[in-house]
Formats: sequence, C-alpha cells, structure tokens
Amino acid sequence: MPVLKSPFTLRLLVSDHAKIKKIAEMENRSLTNMIETLVKQKIKEYEKENGEIILTDEDLSLE
Repeated sequence: MPVLKSPFTLRLLVSDHAKIKKIAEMENRSLTNMIETLVKQKIKEYEKENGEIILTDEDLSLE
C-alpha cells in the first residue's frame, strides 16, 4: 500500500533554509527528506514528553 504524503508550502528564513540544506548534505539526504526527518524527530520527542497524539479520521482527511 502506498504511503500518502500531503504536500504543502513551507516558508523559511533564508538562513534557516541554508542551514537545513547543509545538514542534509552532511547526512547525505535530500532537503525534503531532511525536513521530514526533523519533523518526525520532533513529533517523537513531543509524544515522549506529552503522550501519544491520537488522530481521528477527520484529522487525516486531505481537505
């Protein structure tokens, strides 16, 4: 089963964009993959401190 991903626009300061791009290059990742990895790490950290975030079908709708 394919993984559904939701595209969206992300606006960053030029300096933040450049730093994430450098980190991605050092870790041999694409910029997109690096951002996705950082988001997943932050969610994991948040859930460890605050408990699992329960999602409903409505939360998962792409609308």
